[in-house]
Amino acid sequence: MLVVGSITFLLIHVTPGDPAAVMLGSEATPAQVARLRQQLGLNDPLLVQYPNWLLDVVRLDFGESFFLDRPVRAAIRDRVVPTLQLTVYASLVALAISIPAGIIAALKRNSLIDRTLMLLALAGSAIADFFLGILLILLFAVTLRWLPSGGYIPILDDPIGHVRSMLLPSLALGVSIAGLPARLIRSTMLDVLHEDYIRTAYAKGLAPATIATTHALRNALLPAVTVFGATIGDLLGGAIVVETVFSLPGMGQLVVNSIDRRDFPVIQGVVMVSAAAYLLVNLLTDVLYLYLDPRLRHVRR
Repeated sequence: MLVVGSITFLLIHVTPGDPAAVMLGSEATPAQVARLRQQLGLNDPLLVQYPNWLLDVVRLDFGESFFLDRPVRAAIRDRVVPTLQLTVYASLVALAISIPAGIIAALKRNSLIDRTLMLLALAGSAIADFFLGILLILLFAVTLRWLPSGGYIPILDDPIGHVRSMLLPSLALGVSIAGLPARLIRSTMLDVLHEDYIRTAYAKGLAPATIATTHALRNALLPAVTVFGATIGDLLGGAIVVETVFSLPGMGQLVVNSIDRRDFPVIQGVVMVSAAAYLLVNLLTDVLYLYLDPRLRHVRR
C-alpha cells in the first residue's frame, strides 16, 4: 500500500496539467490561478504535501475532491457498488467458462473438442476486453437489439433491467480472463488423472463424471485458484475501460473523469482503495487454500 501510494502520488504531481487552471478555465488570470493553487495547497513542496497526505490516508481520510465539492470517501462510496457488481458478475462468468472448459478439455485430451476449447481460451485471453465489449455492443445492442448498449440500473429499482444492463460488460470482462484458468485447469487435471487414487476410483467402478468433479477437480483447482485470485486485479483494471465503454457510473469512470480534470485527491483515493481490494483478494485466496487442501491445516509449525 505504501509503495502504490507513493508511486501514485509522485506520478500525478509530475504529470503536466494544473488543477487550478482546469477549474478556473482558459480565461482565468495568472493571479487567480496562483490564488486558487494556494487555497488547494498545491504551492507547498512535495516533501510537505506527501507526509500530510500520508497521515490523512492512515486516518482513512482521502481529502476533498477539487471538482465534486465533497469528500473523496463519499465520491468513492457512491461509485463503488457498480464496480463491485461488475467484478463479481465477471468473476462468475469466468468461473462458468473456465472450469467446465478445463475439465472437458482434459477428459477429451487431444480430441477436436480439446483443441477447439483451448483455441477459444487462447483467443479470449488475447482479445482486449474493451474491444470485445465494442463487438458485443455491435452484435447484441445494435444488430440484434436484445440488450442495451450502456447505462446502469440499480438492482433494487429493477432486477431484470439491472441484469440486462450488466450482462454485456460482465461478458466482456469475464471472457477476457477465463482463458488462462481454463488452460491451467486442463493442465493440472491431466496430471491429477494419472495419480494412483484416481486409478483406485476407476477400479472401484465410480462414474467418470464423479471422479472428475469430486476427486480430480478439487486438487486441480489449487493452481487455478492462485491465478484466478491474481486476475481479480486485472478485473479492477479492466473495469476502468469497460465502464467507460458501457457508460457505467463506477469507480472506473470516476477515475477517468478525475484524470481529465486533474482531480488529484480522487485519483489517489481510488488507487488506494483498488490496491487494498487487490491485497484483500490475495489474502482470501491464501485462506481458501486451507479449505481446498486439508493437508495445509495439519502442517507442522
